[in-house]
Amino acid sequence: MTTKEAFEKLSQSPFRSRFHLSAEDLSYIEKSGMSAIRHHAEDFVSSRLAPAVIPNDGKQTPMRGHPVFVAQHATACCCRGCLEKWYRVPKGTPLTKTQQEKIVDLLMAWIEKEYSK
Repeated sequence: MTTKEAFEKLSQSPFRSRFHLSAEDLSYIEKSGMSAIRHHAEDFVSSRLAPAVIPNDGKQTPMRGHPVFVAQHATACCCRGCLEKWYRVPKGTPLTKTQQEKIVDLLMAWIEKEYSK
């Protein structure tokens, strides 16, 4: 699924569509820069989504507190359950590097779209 296709599908969900970056998130991006935000996204995806088994799956991503967390909920990349439901990424197997990169790219595309509003 392309980023455009993902955004179109996500736009049909009232729950996913309600997420937007807060003033604090925008300020954090301004201070940190997009490269730092990407690094954080890579770290969060590799540590919180990539393992085959996640003890607190479904609760590992806060709803706010970091722009990447908001993006994860907006793009249904917040837990393995959502990845399976929205993108057919099966639970129980570790994410490949390619899958992780695609998730990070989607998160960053959403953040950049929100940031440029």
